[in-house]
Amino acid sequence: MTTSEELLAQERRLQFTRFGNDVAIELGLHLLDAAREQGLPIAISVRRNGHRLFHVSLPGTSPDNDSWLERKARVVERFGHSSFYVGTTFREKGTTFEAESPHLDPALYAAHGGVFPVVVRGTGPVGTVGVSGLPQAEDHEFVVTQLESFLNSRDA
Repeated sequence: MTTSEELLAQERRLQFTRFGNDVAIELGLHLLDAAREQGLPIAISVRRNGHRLFHVSLPGTSPDNDSWLERKARVVERFGHSSFYVGTTFREKGTTFEAESPHLDPALYAAHGGVFPVVVRGTGPVGTVGVSGLPQAEDHEFVVTQLESFLNSRDA
């Protein structure tokens, strides 16, 4: 089981030097290529400041995956951390996000793994990158692995 400290370390490590529309599209295509290679039934979304810059749904997905992406992205935008980190911090305390955040409509917010903050060094969070379609830990791991690969392959 991944701890909240390990998840924070991922966020500190996986940061961009710049993030515009072109980088967002390249990132989305990078995730798409990896998902196709692995035959994953996922939806992929890349957003900057709430603006959807890349979105694709692969075979095996449904409109529910789009809803999950939106709900998880709202958690990241509100708390500034990955959706998996937010959910994990509550689980580590022996409770749940839903029980401790009654003012947040669960139809709009989901602290389940799969959406990660896009952080620009020296600026902070500017967007989100996420997937939906696998169990939450696998959604999160796929995003982290692909972000790491993408950032290591270029000066992002």
